[in-house]
Amino acid sequence: MQAAIPFPDLSSEIFSIALFGLEFALRWYALAYIAGILIGWRLAVWAVKRAHLWANDSPPMTPRQIEDLLTWVILGIILGGRLGFVLFYMPGYYLSNPLEIPMIWQGGMAFHGGLLGVIFAVWMFCARNKVPLASTADMLALATPVGLLLGRIANFINAELWGRPSDLPWAVIFPGQLAQDCGQPLGELCARHPSQLYEATLEGLLLLIVLLVMVHRGWLKRPGAVAGTFFMGYGIGRFIVEFFRQPDAQFQTVGNPLGLALHVNGYGLTMGQLLTLPMIAGGALAIWVALRRARTATTPDLAT
Repeated sequence: MQAAIPFPDLSSEIFSIALFGLEFALRWYALAYIAGILIGWRLAVWAVKRAHLWANDSPPMTPRQIEDLLTWVILGIILGGRLGFVLFYMPGYYLSNPLEIPMIWQGGMAFHGGLLGVIFAVWMFCARNKVPLASTADMLALATPVGLLLGRIANFINAELWGRPSDLPWAVIFPGQLAQDCGQPLGELCARHPSQLYEATLEGLLLLIVLLVMVHRGWLKRPGAVAGTFFMGYGIGRFIVEFFRQPDAQFQTVGNPLGLALHVNGYGLTMGQLLTLPMIAGGALAIWVALRRARTATTPDLAT
């Protein structure tokens, strides 16, 4: 086997305590969710406090309204993420075991489902409070990449959602990976792409930098453009990383070891790639509509 990086000695738990005979643990993944939501909330507050960044110098809502929206967003993430995992990835299993659907502590959340849950929650909030939907979406798009960055780092610490076998010098030997998983001689360890870190870089850090630059250059004055860029950026990043990420176990079979969900002219797309295509198309459409509206708003009415 070629040179590879051994997985560092990391635990999925930060600490654990025992109270009244029960053990409670704080895990990195839970901390990533909490920290991502809190940092995203502060980014949103930072943005709405700078009226000059927004169209007509008018932020979509007040800092107090952001606190109210946060509750809706958290519910959208949890309910949408869980239902998305159930419907997109393991519908047959949960159809046979419906009582396990609400058992989120056993694991199983889908980003695309969580995104749909947040979209629905935000739409409901905006309709009830009469706040502009497009600018609210821009605000949330700016706040989201931090959570994605931290979440993917937590995936790496948990040694989950790893990549496909690799012989690159930065490939990582994740714990519990047997030689036969990589098709290598018996007794040798399996090195894989650290695809969690690829996703953290593309969907988290790089996308955050792009959105911050857009905000600095006045793109919040074109409602919907920042949100559209987020959707496109995430979709493209996830589509690329899927070439290096090991498909989820429920999609791997003897005849389909790559976890392909669709075959087109000899080419295959994984479920993750299929789910990103509407995001990329929707993001491009949102940017086009935002630019068209901004151009129309600045074009003088020649009939007057």
